[in-house]
Amino acid sequence: MAGTTAAKNDELEMDTSRRRCLQTLAASTAAIALGALGSTTRNGGFTVLTFGDSILDCARYNAYGVHPGQLIVRNNDQLFPDYKGRDLSSFVPAQLNHRAQDGGRVDDLSRQAIAIKVSGPAVALVTVGGNDLLAGLAADTGGGIVRFRQRLDAFLHALPVRPVLLGTVYDPTFGDDSRNFLSTDARVARGNLNRINGVITELAPRYGQIVDLHRHFLNGNPSWFTHTIEPSLRGASEVRAAFLPAVLKAANNAIVRRQAIS
Repeated sequence: MAGTTAAKNDELEMDTSRRRCLQTLAASTAAIALGALGSTTRNGGFTVLTFGDSILDCARYNAYGVHPGQLIVRNNDQLFPDYKGRDLSSFVPAQLNHRAQDGGRVDDLSRQAIAIKVSGPAVALVTVGGNDLLAGLAADTGGGIVRFRQRLDAFLHALPVRPVLLGTVYDPTFGDDSRNFLSTDARVARGNLNRINGVITELAPRYGQIVDLHRHFLNGNPSWFTHTIEPSLRGASEVRAAFLPAVLKAANNAIVRRQAIS
C-alpha cells in the first residue's frame, strides 16, 4: 500500500508539474508575440475588466491588498519574483478596470457592468457561481441552476466586451467530502457544483473561452485559501496563473487584428 500511495503521489506531482510547464509555455509563446508587436501599440493600450466575486476581488483577504487582476496587469515583483517580466504591462500598455465585488452573485453582474466605456481592445474576466451555491444552489433540485444559466447567459450576451474569460468555481475541499463545510450533504453539494461548472463550461466558448480554476485548484493545497473559501495571497497568484495565458493570448490577437486593419 505504501508503495502504491507513493507512486500515485509521484504521478500527481508529475502531472501538476507538466500542467504548469504547459501553462508557462503557452504564456511564453503569447508573450514573445506580444513583445514583437507591442511597440506598435504604445499609443493604444489593452484593458482588462473583472466581474464577479471574491475569486477576483480578494484584496481584503491578504495583508498586501493585491488581487488577480492587479497581478495580471502589473506583477508585484517583490511578492512574486517568478512572474517578473511576465505580466501584461511588460509587453503592451495595459490598464485594469476592476468591477468584481466580494460576495457577488449572478444577479449582481449587470450592476457591475453599468456605464462600461471601453474604446480599445479589451478582455473580460468573470468568476461567478460560488456565492450562488452558498446562498442555496448547493441544495438545488433543478430550477435554481436553470435560472442561474439564464441570468449568466443574458449578462454575457449583453456585455460589450469580447473575448470573455469565464472561470469555473473552485472546490475548497479539494474533492474530499470529509472537509464539507456546508449544511447540505456533500454529495448533493458537489453534484450541484459540477452542474454550475457545467453551465459555465457550456457558455464560455460562445463568448470567449473557459479558464478551469476548478481543475487548477484541485492540484493546490490549503495554503491557497483563507477563511475556508477565499483566495489567500498565494491563492490570488494562482488565480492569476490560471487566467494569464488566456489574457496574453487575447491581447496578442487584438494587436494582430489592429495591425491587419492599419
